[in-house]
Amino acid sequence: MHITARADYAVRAVVQLASLQPASATRQQLADAQDIPGKFLETILGDLRRAGILDAQRGATGGYRLTKPANEITLADIVRATEGPLAAVRGMPPEDTIYPGPAQPLTRVWVAVRASLREVLEHTTVADVIADHLPQHVDELQKRPDSWVRR
Repeated sequence: MHITARADYAVRAVVQLASLQPASATRQQLADAQDIPGKFLETILGDLRRAGILDAQRGATGGYRLTKPANEITLADIVRATEGPLAAVRGMPPEDTIYPGPAQPLTRVWVAVRASLREVLEHTTVADVIADHLPQHVDELQKRPDSWVRR
C-alpha cells in the first residue's frame, strides 16, 4: 500500500486538531503546526468536513473542530474520507477481481491485504495516536524487527 501525502496530511491534521480539543484551529494554524502546504490542506479539510469528521465555523473565533471525540475517529475513517476505499485493485473492490488459471488465488490475496489494513487502521483511533498508546496488535507489528527493514 502506498500512503499518499493526502492521507498522511489528513491524519496529521486531525491528530493536531484533536490535541487542541475543545478549542478549534484555523487551516493556517494546522498547516503551520504540521508543516503541511496550506492550499493542499484546504482541500483535505473540505473532504474531512464532507465526511462528517470535521465541522467548520466562520468568523473571528472560527476554525475547524472534530464532530465527535477522538476515541471515536479511526485512522480508517480519515483515510477513506480522503482516498476512498482502503484497498482497491484497478479501482475495484478486491472481491470483485476475477483471474484466470493459476492467478485465480490472487483474489483471496487482495482480500487478505484489505483485511490486514483494516486490522490496523480500523482499530487505531486518533486518541490512541495522541496518547501514544497504540492497540496491542499494532504495537506488536511495529516491534517486529523486519517491520523496520526497507525492501
